[in-house]
Amino acid sequence: MSRRAYAPLAELRLTEHVAKLAEDHPPIPLDSVDFGVRRPREFEARFGHVLDYMARVELEVDRNVLELITMIPNPPELDRHFYADVWQPQEIQHGLILDRLQVELGRRPAETDLDSIGAKLRILGALSHIGAFQDVCRMLYYLTGMATERSAVLAYNLLHRGTLEMGETAIAHTVIGQIKRQEPGHYAYYQLAARALWSQLAGWQRWLVRLMRGISFAPVGANNNSQKADFGDVLASLGIAYDTNDFADQICRVEVELLWARKRGLKAPDYVTRALREAVDLARERAHLPHLHR
Repeated sequence: MSRRAYAPLAELRLTEHVAKLAEDHPPIPLDSVDFGVRRPREFEARFGHVLDYMARVELEVDRNVLELITMIPNPPELDRHFYADVWQPQEIQHGLILDRLQVELGRRPAETDLDSIGAKLRILGALSHIGAFQDVCRMLYYLTGMATERSAVLAYNLLHRGTLEMGETAIAHTVIGQIKRQEPGHYAYYQLAARALWSQLAGWQRWLVRLMRGISFAPVGANNNSQKADFGDVLASLGIAYDTNDFADQICRVEVELLWARKRGLKAPDYVTRALREAVDLARERAHLPHLHR
């Protein structure tokens, strides 16, 4: 067990939250989904690559769990219960449904990486056997979870709106609508956990979190330049590419409040806005080089 987990009141709130998530939002049954699309060609042209990206990210939670086990070898039992018993089954089902939808539209299944663990994570895992350093890694996990889930909430809301605008009500209600209702609960868990742990960290731990967060931040699912360009395409399709600063502000609001409270008036940190702009720029560059498309 980590040297510190949660204060009693925070642990009670988190425990109740996870129990409610499990009860209210079991994995979406496949037989509740209607894959009927009225205009499949138009829908695929507008949102096919968005579905592919989201399906891949959701399905790769299996690798994310392996990364967590590596980076945080002795997590609080509550964290382990959340990610292994509640979050992972929900997210996998999201991925399976989205992937099935894109296959129904005539696209190839998502290409996923389910088992690779980078050398940097292995080094973090080795250092995390020191309890105080594991708390730093835990904080990075919560910050990443917040940004990822907040990005998902915003993206699914925009995808839902676009799907309704196209008149694809079956997909909007039984696919995107069901998925988007489960994402805010994940975000809430990370936010509660981040606030609880941040209040317990020593000054040197907070300094290290700030340093490592700035070095390691990347958009969800964007692990190389090709995937970053894919993410830029998603931002463009959802109407975010023209105002990435606002998107950055929304996904990092709590992060700014916790990590950068000393810098009054700061919106999103430079490492977030820079990463989003890079993704959009890479997508635009690739659009002028058709031979680089997958």
